[in-house]
Amino acid sequence: MDTNYDHYITRNIKAFYRRRLFSPVLFLIILAALWVIFPLKEMLFPVTVSESQSFAALYEADEHYIRTTLKDLHFTGYTNRSFGHTSGYYYYTNWGGQCSIVLLAPDTCEEGLPYIGSISIRGRILRGGDTYNALLASIAEDLDWTADGIHQELTPYYLSEPDINPICTTCLFVIYFCTMAYSLLLLIRYLLYIRFPFLAPPCQNLVVYGHPRQMLEEAEEELATLPQLATEDMFITEHYFIMTSPYGNAFVPIDEILWIYKYSTLHKFLWYHFSISYTMHVTANKHLYFHCPKNMKSDIDGIMDYLAEANHNIVVGFSEQNRIKVQKAQGKPFRIEKLKALFSHRPH
Repeated sequence: MDTNYDHYITRNIKAFYRRRLFSPVLFLIILAALWVIFPLKEMLFPVTVSESQSFAALYEADEHYIRTTLKDLHFTGYTNRSFGHTSGYYYYTNWGGQCSIVLLAPDTCEEGLPYIGSISIRGRILRGGDTYNALLASIAEDLDWTADGIHQELTPYYLSEPDINPICTTCLFVIYFCTMAYSLLLLIRYLLYIRFPFLAPPCQNLVVYGHPRQMLEEAEEELATLPQLATEDMFITEHYFIMTSPYGNAFVPIDEILWIYKYSTLHKFLWYHFSISYTMHVTANKHLYFHCPKNMKSDIDGIMDYLAEANHNIVVGFSEQNRIKVQKAQGKPFRIEKLKALFSHRPH
């Protein structure tokens, strides 16, 4: 075990948040990859085009999402159905010198107006598939044309407004940018804790007892000079109980501790029992609580005995009577004390 305790708490706080950097960094990389792989930018900022650019040319140039103004649209008499509901109405218009098919949303065409003089829409250029070919075959039959003839007259690409669903698109980008903002905030927060460990929660939770930075320095000095008791990740100094582990960090003045108890956890897979680990729970004044997970029974028993000897007011062991006793000592379980302390404490 490392016996160099100089700035030991600070080093463990930094190490803990360095490990936590992985998740937000990975998520930001995934979001960046999604932005590159999928046409998210096109969906968010569709290019504005005119009739001089054909659907085929735009599609081949990877400009699939566009904003444009269409003129002289005529209803074909055919609709597109999805999940038993009419999702769009097929119109034809002259675009780029060629007859083109446009699929309009029901609200845009007012449930199939026979003729629309001019309309501005956002849509997605699609290459015709089986449904589109079936539509052309039906139009050809209505006009008494051949399949080859209709394909020569109509472009194999069409513009679909329903494929840009405003509600789904808005939800997609709200989720995308909210998760990006959350990841960035986590990243900034963790970097801040690494740079200034006294701003991290293990220190700031102590604001209800005094000045967190001063208490961190005092605990560091006591741990570096003469720890009273030390296990793998729990320490007792003259005035502080300290916990540093891969699962978190915490320290608290011994005089402020109200209640300590332990419970065991059986680790097993199917019917095979692997091991038993023990967790110590610590409750202190002003509703401060933390736990020390996955420790050996002998280590926790030694820590609890030492704490009980150092502060005779500590309630030891879990029981309903002890819980009620501590609850009465704590008062109502509101975290107002911390808010008051943040405004009342001033640095010396």
